[in-house]
Amino acid sequence: MPQPAVRTGADAYSDKSSSYFTGERRDFIDRLSPSDDREILEIGCGDGATGAYAKLTGRCGRYVGLELSPDAAELARGRLDQVFVGDVEAMKFPFEIAAFDVLIASEVLEHLVDPWSTLRRLRRYMKPGARVFASSPNVAHRSTLVMLLNGRWDLTDDGRMDRTHLRWFTPSSFADMFRQSGYEVVSLEPLRRPGPLARAIDVITGRRFSHLFISQIVVEARAI
Repeated sequence: MPQPAVRTGADAYSDKSSSYFTGERRDFIDRLSPSDDREILEIGCGDGATGAYAKLTGRCGRYVGLELSPDAAELARGRLDQVFVGDVEAMKFPFEIAAFDVLIASEVLEHLVDPWSTLRRLRRYMKPGARVFASSPNVAHRSTLVMLLNGRWDLTDDGRMDRTHLRWFTPSSFADMFRQSGYEVVSLEPLRRPGPLARAIDVITGRRFSHLFISQIVVEARAI
């Protein structure tokens, strides 16, 4: 049978529901102290929910978003100070050097062809010591192992096996990407704490298989 045509750019996301581009990351913003001087850049800002929360809670004076989807970007424009539409890997950034205090990349780096290069390019627009918050699904989760043991690699419309993902990361490889791209990793942790049974198994196995119980990876880093 002929294979379906591969869609790229914004067209690859045309079948996504509007909910795919929403959802505020309060866990990132709540790590910041209130400040009217802080400037935040978010790649993959979606409809601007995270930036709206940052501004509402006084965590920044300026919030800038980059977004691939024109429809989501149009919503974000009503919430953020500036929104630029386009492919972050191809666009020429219209920013001053060392302009931003914070970079946010929530569930976006796995969608890029070369996230390493993108992180290196963005670093010059971060102030020295700028904080970076990023997250990505963990391909080393036990559910993926079960799928592989059954000889499957099934793509889905969202989640860990989202068919628009171009890269998959384990906790260690996600952190290594930041180190290789000129950032210091401050913390590496799961988005949500594993349940009691998973924690018990983790302890019994000497924490050698902690990666099996992490669904979403969260990294906090600093620009060097």
